[in-house]
Amino acid sequence: MRTIVIIPARYASTRFPGKALKKLSIGGGRYKSLIQLSWESANKIKSVKEIFIATDDKRIQVEAEAFGAKVIMTSIDCINGTERCAEAIDNVNFNGDLVINFQGDAPLTPSWFVEDLIQVFKEDESAQIATPVLRLDLMALKAFRLDRSNGRIGGTTVVFDTEFNALYFSKEIIPYFDEKRFMKGEGSSIFHHVGVYAYRPNILLNYKTWKPSNLELSEGLEQLRFLENNCPVKCVLVDGKGREFWELNNPEDVPRIEKVINERMSRKRKKK
Repeated sequence: MRTIVIIPARYASTRFPGKALKKLSIGGGRYKSLIQLSWESANKIKSVKEIFIATDDKRIQVEAEAFGAKVIMTSIDCINGTERCAEAIDNVNFNGDLVINFQGDAPLTPSWFVEDLIQVFKEDESAQIATPVLRLDLMALKAFRLDRSNGRIGGTTVVFDTEFNALYFSKEIIPYFDEKRFMKGEGSSIFHHVGVYAYRPNILLNYKTWKPSNLELSEGLEQLRFLENNCPVKCVLVDGKGREFWELNNPEDVPRIEKVINERMSRKRKKK
């Protein structure tokens, strides 16, 4: 299965302008840009033919090429990462089997999350779009609720049917869940949507022909355009294997991510 990864990146982020170029501490007085850390994470994915960064900004292009990434320039008219991925595969005349949209603001994304998506497409010829979901533990749920109580938009949550087809995605925490149920030993019924997607190329190209949908615009979530156009989105339950997973949505997320990166680097140094 010929698979490519595209990392969409723009400078004019609404909540955190210039975040793709934000330098994060990786320990030992060293720093790397967010886009480089995400690119390095994408390079750990098995069975991927090529990895590209798709952007409309010269500053991101210069930064990406400096650390060795391949860049596809796209127009400023792309209103989200999915549209940018669609334009990118059109620009390079991609004729493969699968396109991965790997978020440029999620350097902690484990490679096996994406590998699990690829496996779904190998096993199910009818699958058109797939995305990982992660069951929230108590610590993550409290962090989500803290963000919302402080007026910040944190992670996205999702509800899905018995066949794991998405019913709805939201920046609010859905469904309602009482933390007391954790004390009773019950698992959370709240799932964090990990912002990675795998698409068949044809459905990705169809996406740009559809107008932005009402729910998409209301929530600010690009994947809702698929649901509103009757295109199923398969949710793939992934195992975090004890790893902390955070996306960089707000400036307040920087220390969270730096802490995880520094702890990992420290463990690696101790093993040597």
